[in-house]
Amino acid sequence: MTDRFKFQSEDTHSESEINDQVEKACDIMESIYENGEYPNVLVKRSWSKHNPVITGEIARPKSYRWYLLRELKKLAQKGAEISIIPSRDRLSMNDPALLDNTDEDDWDITQKKLFLFSPERIEISLNRLEHYTGTRPEDFQRYILFTNYDMHVQVFQDKFPGCAKPRRSGVQMPAYHHKLADNKGISLVNIGVGPANAKTVTDHVAVLRPDAMIMVGHCGGLRNHQDIGDFVLATGFMRNDGVLDEILPLNIPITPNYLLNVYLKEVLDSYGRNHRMGTIFTTANRNWEFMKRRTVEQIHMSRSIAVDMESATVATNGYRYRIPNATLLCVSDKPLHGKPKLSSEAQEFYEDSKQLHLAMVIKVLNICKKNYPEGLPNASIRAMNEPLMGGPDEE
Repeated sequence: MTDRFKFQSEDTHSESEINDQVEKACDIMESIYENGEYPNVLVKRSWSKHNPVITGEIARPKSYRWYLLRELKKLAQKGAEISIIPSRDRLSMNDPALLDNTDEDDWDITQKKLFLFSPERIEISLNRLEHYTGTRPEDFQRYILFTNYDMHVQVFQDKFPGCAKPRRSGVQMPAYHHKLADNKGISLVNIGVGPANAKTVTDHVAVLRPDAMIMVGHCGGLRNHQDIGDFVLATGFMRNDGVLDEILPLNIPITPNYLLNVYLKEVLDSYGRNHRMGTIFTTANRNWEFMKRRTVEQIHMSRSIAVDMESATVATNGYRYRIPNATLLCVSDKPLHGKPKLSSEAQEFYEDSKQLHLAMVIKVLNICKKNYPEGLPNASIRAMNEPLMGGPDEE
């Protein structure tokens, strides 16, 4: 196989011919990578006034081939010229120079999603993702759920008994994958407790360019008119977790994906489930009640309706990496109202809620797949000077 590729779609090219060429382009990328070099992709877009050429290096293209196929096909259909050549020798994972090109302080936030990450960053993230989850990056699907409860893992395995599972025991964040053609299935990752884990896993999952991430967890209810078992749909986040403060200023508003929230609301209503929409207070302090006066003051100022330890972190990294995201929590305790999370009551609550919680979120993802098979719109997490992938109206 040649290690170079060039193609420009013409009006005379059929969809089948375009598909064949894009498949060939991905084959060549994989061949270049396997031969010890990073493939470089260069795209010329004659319709773009301000950004006619986009280019970048790729690593481990096999791991997210579905995404490369989709994006290159969209470009080819618009008449873009696509070229692929070997760029430079791959660095080994134990080469100190591997970290020289992964510093996010040097990150161009206006870069195309297709080329958002350097090949060195992709190498590190996918290696660590496999280490933490015990599963191959290729197993990850377009739609990713995060939980911190084994019971959700059990429900997922009961629903999808043939799902791919960790290949070794004792991994820190075990992942389970209901695999479908074209990676259109669902992955569930048990991330454990706390914002540090939430940041770690989303840092690495992001390089796979998923179509959606949803946090499926429990929370402490903060309002009088909430009961144990009620649901909470996040519309915003009070970032008291601290793990991303130096990377993304606190004065930048973080909100969930609008369409995901619309679908979540519709499904909650269809099941007749009590729920509230509002701000989630995410803390890094599992025992925040021991600093009650100070924390409650922040809760009151933020008008939060629930408290947890992961949601704002997942949402903030979703914003940074331009991944549509949402949060659906279930009230497991009411610490400010004399209803702490006590063992016997908690177990009863978990048994009642675990099936429905996951079923509703999976239903939402199926709606997304049906209505937006090529990914949810992400205009709300694109910068004003970030060019669109294509079209005559792009900035």
